[in-house]
Order: sequence, then structure tokens, then C-alpha cells
Amino acid sequence: MIFCAGVKLGMQSIPIATACTVYHKFFHETALDAYDPYLVAMSAIYLAGKVEEQHLRTRDIINVCHRYLNPGSDPLEVDTKFWELRDSIVQCELLMLRLLQFRVSFIHPHKYLLHYLVSLKNWMNRHSWERTPIATASWALLRDSYHGDICLRYEAQHIAVAVLYFALQCYGVDVPGNESAETQWWKVFSEDITKETIDSIVSELIHIYTMDTEIP
Repeated sequence: MIFCAGVKLGMQSIPIATACTVYHKFFHETALDAYDPYLVAMSAIYLAGKVEEQHLRTRDIINVCHRYLNPGSDPLEVDTKFWELRDSIVQCELLMLRLLQFRVSFIHPHKYLLHYLVSLKNWMNRHSWERTPIATASWALLRDSYHGDICLRYEAQHIAVAVLYFALQCYGVDVPGNESAETQWWKVFSEDITKETIDSIVSELIHIYTMDTEIP
């Protein structure tokens, strides 16, 4: 819901990532059945807009999320129900801030992935790069990683390297000179990353996709 609502609200990638991270972090601190996850998601969107300076009107958030949860329905009337929901979003935002101790600013992998993609593009054969959608696949994998809590348990640089590694593996693309090099290409991008960390992140990404196919 956060992704769908974020796109319809015109949110950029970073605010959406922040909303997802806030959501996951909140439910790491409390039980999933203790609060309405859809209310928490709306509050996470509202808070992320403030944190990332892409301010959103609560009315727009309510209408977009209401339409997501009730396809084909009309926008909510500005009545008692609307104001109660608006107040709930604001109160939930305050609860989230307290529970997360106001630590709601995060370092995301996006800027690292952009840098790594530019470097790898210059490193690789132009034909090999252009005939495979490595960049598009990497961004898609990064976006989908926020469906799980990978963002909470791994460093941003490591996630960026892992999604790029996974994209290359998916298309069977080898980085030129990597076999004979003293240092693996992913080690050049992040000195402290290990192959075990990359494999762990990739494994969790595959698990997210597996879960998606199992949801009715």
C-alpha cells in the first residue's frame, strides 16, 4: 500500500523508502497485531513526507489510501469519520516518533547504487551494458527490497552492492577483468563487504519474491 499510495501521491523514491523504513522499524519495536498496519502505513507516509521535505496533505493521503483499500469507491466526505481518521494519523505519527526515539532520518542505498552503476557502466563493454537492463533491474530489486526489513539489518552500501550483484547474476553478465583481478569488483565498491553478506541479502530478496507468489 505504501508503494502504490506513494506513487499516486507523486512521492519520490527516497521519501517512499523512508516511509517503508519507518513502517518496518515501528513494527520491530512493537507487535504487529497491536496497531492497525494500514493506519501505521498512512502515518509513515505522512511522517516521511516531512522528514524528506516532500510535504503531503493529510487529506490527499487519506483519499489515496481509502481508494486503495476500497477500489472504485468515492473519496471520503469531509465529515466526522474523515476528521477522526485524520486525528488518528496525527496521533499515530506522534506515537511512532516517541517509539523510534525521533530517529527517523536514514541513509538509503540509492545514492550508492547510482554511483556504482555509473562506475560499472564506464568499466564495462558498451555493447554488453546496452543490451542488458542492468540499471533498470538493479533499481527494481532495490525498490522491492523494502517489502522486507533488509533496510534495517544491512548497511546501505552493502544493499546497493548486493542488488547490483544480483542484477548481473540474473542476466549472466560478467564484469570485465574480474576473474584475473586481485580484488573483486564488489570489494572495490565497498571494502568491508563480504561474499557472505552479498549472498545473505540476495537470499532474502529471493525469499521476498517467493512470499509474493504464495500470497493468494
